[in-house]
Amino acid sequence: MTALTYRGQAYTPQHSAVQKQSVELTYRREHYNTRRQQAARELHPQLVYRGVSYTR
Repeated sequence: MTALTYRGQAYTPQHSAVQKQSVELTYRREHYNTRRQQAARELHPQLVYRGVSYTR
């Protein structure tokens, strides 16, 4: 077991380390590209006033 020292006091963990299941992350190209395009549109909104479009 590991002993931790803080300001001269020794502490030991109250619980043992728990092994967790590893999670495999997946990459979904279409979902990623859609979110990128959506974020780009939000950065540069296009405004329309009386039929004239303006870019912010």
